[in-house]
Amino acid sequence: MVKNKGIQKNGKSVVLITGATGYIGGRLMTVVDRSKYKIRCFVRNPDYIQKNSIEGGEIVQGDILDKKSLLMAMEGVDMAYYLVHSMGGNGNNFEELDRVGALNFIECADAAGIKKIVYFGGLGDVSSDLSPHLRSRHEVGEILRSGKAQIIELQASIVIGSGSISFEMIRALVERLPIMITPRWVSTLAQPIAIDDVLQYLKSSGEMEFKGNQIFQIGGTDVVSYGQLMEEYATQRKLKRIMIKVPVLTPRLSSLWLGLITPVYARIGRKLVDSLRNTSIMKDEASREVFSIEPKGIKEAISDAIRNEDQEFAQTRWSDSMSSSGEDNKWGGEFHGVRIVDIKTRRVSTPMEAAFSPIKGIGGTNGWYYANWLWKLRAFIDLLVGGIGIRRGRKNPIDFAVGETVDWWRVEAYEKNRRVRFKGEFKLPGRAWLEFEVEPENKETIIRQTVEFDPRGLLGLIYWYGLLPVHSVIFEGMLDKIVQKAEDE
Repeated sequence: MVKNKGIQKNGKSVVLITGATGYIGGRLMTVVDRSKYKIRCFVRNPDYIQKNSIEGGEIVQGDILDKKSLLMAMEGVDMAYYLVHSMGGNGNNFEELDRVGALNFIECADAAGIKKIVYFGGLGDVSSDLSPHLRSRHEVGEILRSGKAQIIELQASIVIGSGSISFEMIRALVERLPIMITPRWVSTLAQPIAIDDVLQYLKSSGEMEFKGNQIFQIGGTDVVSYGQLMEEYATQRKLKRIMIKVPVLTPRLSSLWLGLITPVYARIGRKLVDSLRNTSIMKDEASREVFSIEPKGIKEAISDAIRNEDQEFAQTRWSDSMSSSGEDNKWGGEFHGVRIVDIKTRRVSTPMEAAFSPIKGIGGTNGWYYANWLWKLRAFIDLLVGGIGIRRGRKNPIDFAVGETVDWWRVEAYEKNRRVRFKGEFKLPGRAWLEFEVEPENKETIIRQTVEFDPRGLLGLIYWYGLLPVHSVIFEGMLDKIVQKAEDE
């Protein structure tokens, strides 16, 4: 028996968050009231935790299938968030893994004396033929309710947010296919909910007092089909898309098609598509009365998701997730959702300020250090198609300021002698960013160059890969010249 210590000496209850490296769990850590609660994260791989989100909290490494690690994580815990499931696991035994995980969790929670568990489940009519995924979600809720702790279950449909699997799938399809041969599930009705609203429901469920176990169905203000979601996304991205419905596509064929068009989802395509055939609409609106939350509609939710993606990319330090050893220098880019990202690193033996000095002088009369004639040719083509060309130059040749222009770029972010991020303002089928960072490592300095491209539809992908050899020469050569100048400082 693990003794529950209840309220800690600092007056804060300990809250356990499982699935803290997942999409929802990772974001939940940023909204939990730190003045009331101390966060403890239960994860299989602590390296995947965003360190800034766990500041002041604890990390316990373990597995939901390992009771010993669960008991260690639950010591002194008053409330827990159950945000794990195995849909992305290998094989077809995810239902059994979900079942065992839930049984382990509630058994250990009872032993530890945990009083409340908030569980995030799936929305679907239990009287209908549920997919294995949704059936498992409901079964987990039932298992948790078999224990002593109070269970608050939130059942939701599609979660709309940059990074959520359903939204990323919809976005990838719309971005890459001007004409879509769509299966029957695009007509299935759902009640999507914005990620921000999900987080507020989870936060409030942990803070509010309830009598006994509760199940709340949560959703946004709109009931729409997946096809309508695609149309709304296309509208906001200013893309013209044609959808041709083909009723003969089975879930298996649909999953193969989904895996072909959106390779990142191939591993869970079948399980996801099986769930898309189930209507997921709120039939009980008790959550509207119990919680003081006004959910968003799909227009605002999609708009927020697109806008937040830009903020997340702008704020991301790529060194947190990518190697700085210099081995990540293959050109070609990596898909993050729809955006293509290419990162190159070099090491120099000079201090940070000296390493950043040539970066501060880039553009304007100094040019871009390598293949300037190619840059000028690109600028000339830009002028021909109504763009700005290279006419703007630089206002300050030795330093940057946020908002200033540098030729066809605009400074979007700047940290003196450490980081500068440019956003492209030339004509192209998408959006482009160029970023330089320097950081110390041992007695050396890492110079990191990041190129990002957000292609608009199929034309954007053709543009990127069609110019891949040219991009490779230009950006590789430019980084080498920056390194050379830094070493000469």
